[in-house]
Amino acid sequence: MTGNMRLPITKSNALLLFAWLSCLSLSSFAQQGAGKKPGYPALTDHPVNVILMIGDGMGLAQISSALYANYNQLNLEQFPVVGFHKSYAHNELVTDSAAGATAFACGKKTYNAAIGVDKDSVPCKTILEESMERGLAAGLIVTSTIVHATPAAFAAHSFSREFYEEIASDMAETQPDLMIGGGKMYFDRRESDDRDIVGELRSKGYTVEDYASSEITDFKWNANKKLIYFTADKQPLSVSAGRDYLALASRLGPHFLEKRSEKGFFLMIEGSQIDWACHANDGKLAIKETLDFNRAIGEVIKYAKENQNTLVVVTADHETGGMALMPGSKAGNVQTAFTTNNHTASLVPVFAFGPGSELFSGIFENTEIYHKIRWALGFGVPSAQTSLSTSSSSAANPDKIPQGGSN
Repeated sequence: MTGNMRLPITKSNALLLFAWLSCLSLSSFAQQGAGKKPGYPALTDHPVNVILMIGDGMGLAQISSALYANYNQLNLEQFPVVGFHKSYAHNELVTDSAAGATAFACGKKTYNAAIGVDKDSVPCKTILEESMERGLAAGLIVTSTIVHATPAAFAAHSFSREFYEEIASDMAETQPDLMIGGGKMYFDRRESDDRDIVGELRSKGYTVEDYASSEITDFKWNANKKLIYFTADKQPLSVSAGRDYLALASRLGPHFLEKRSEKGFFLMIEGSQIDWACHANDGKLAIKETLDFNRAIGEVIKYAKENQNTLVVVTADHETGGMALMPGSKAGNVQTAFTTNNHTASLVPVFAFGPGSELFSGIFENTEIYHKIRWALGFGVPSAQTSLSTSSSSAANPDKIPQGGSN
């Protein structure tokens, strides 16, 4: 519409105008709040350590189902502060794990499939990398491969979550103090080159163990060396198939990291397979995976209560499945249903415990998880220049971005 030309106000023209406005909405939508840094309150007590726990795909229905299936008890009830975050990606209302985790890691909205890069595919410095630069120890514990979208977003930079071998190379450069998860094949039997990254990590001073050589309970966690333990060659088993290491690793991980640095640590723990169960619309497995994550939360909250200088934040990158609790459900026997086998855009709960937890009440952007953690740690408000050089990153060549697949 130009000049003084006007369309008559009819039902069809109203619908046309609504559609036109809708097309504009998402492009401006991601700009609202994504870069805001409100005046955070001065904290009377700052944490030394931060443990960020992500239940992939874990929305309110997953939490509620696990709560009632577990006879009205969850460790999340010990958290005094509860909020909600808005999970949408830069240009899509429904996010994937890569964009969601990058928002947590970098404080930037980005496109689905992006790993540690902004909306223009420029690498952004993550909270894990910033913590290491400041002398803190850092770790990742997951029930997926260690190169999967969520852990990758904290320790790698790629325009696509699908480039697992390049992500493994990035992680070998970042060198977190602790990495526990599957995906050994992307480090020592690579298709893109003949590198043995396992050998390289050992030469850099890592202890490298795996499921085939020793059980996670059998080897000594020597904090004098960085540690990587591969729980599977590719994806770990589901909890129903016998996977049982998450709670143990969540108990040992904080003690390991506190010995690695007197300045504190940043640890990300992910219950990765809640998401997978909900993609499969398997309510019983989703509950089991959430309860496995709940056991890990119990170990972490016990550490935080004893330690008293640790901030624990529990949230999800998004909800998966549009899960609902159905009529006929009762304590110990919850009946579930799903509206989709993909992600949804529902608000996501955030739980906080420990010094700085008061920052996490209310409703806020998912990018605020990064800014609030950073403020709690005393890093201050980041400058506008938080990007990294693209010279050593797989973030170049955005024409190769795969389409679809938001897991």
